[in-house]
Amino acid sequence: MRSRNPSTDRYPLDHCGPRRAPTDPAPHTTNLAKLRDAAAICQACDLWKNATQTVFGEGKTAATVMFVGEQPGDQEDRKGHPFVGPAGRILDQALAEAGIERTAVYVTNVVKHFKWSPAERGKRRIHKKPRYSEIQACRPWLDAELNAVKPQVLVCLGASAAQGLLGRDFRVTQQRGKLIESSLAPYVMATVHPSSILRAQDDQSRHSQMQAFVQDLKQVARLLRASTQLPLSA
Repeated sequence: MRSRNPSTDRYPLDHCGPRRAPTDPAPHTTNLAKLRDAAAICQACDLWKNATQTVFGEGKTAATVMFVGEQPGDQEDRKGHPFVGPAGRILDQALAEAGIERTAVYVTNVVKHFKWSPAERGKRRIHKKPRYSEIQACRPWLDAELNAVKPQVLVCLGASAAQGLLGRDFRVTQQRGKLIESSLAPYVMATVHPSSILRAQDDQSRHSQMQAFVQDLKQVARLLRASTQLPLSA
């Protein structure tokens, strides 16, 4: 396992904080509860105006694995917890099949507010992809989470998370499942967002995509089994 470089051990915390100008720093703390409280009133971009609440990351402070998605969805926005909607259930199933306990990982998003537009008919709220500027406005909170948790394995779920963390030229379609050299964590990789599996055209395609997703997570499990640092289910 590649050792962490002390010079990069503290991730930059710049931009966003509670009721401060976007250029002011987030709280310099590794206490996740304090970070969550501060992020709850963040107004660094305009997404807070239409969101129900900030949806901060959740999981063990010393989690060995951190999964980072794009943004909370409709159910996450209403409930205030990440990955509790349909995509979260896909993630739970894949983690179980890969032999990784959900309670042993930390899950979060590059954007902490739900970006949506109203459906043409009915009351549904339709997901809208966040702009790069919105991802960057929220980046200090993700940096703070990385600094607090210090995961051994960082998994980017989908293009928005991967490009937000690894650069705008990163392509999940080309580098999926490959270990990426990065100061963010000893092991860094990217895979699809579980919501993409829900959008599969038919059951056969959905099954195929799910199996590929599980295989990516099994790679994570193998890395952690070698280090014997993460509880794995039987």
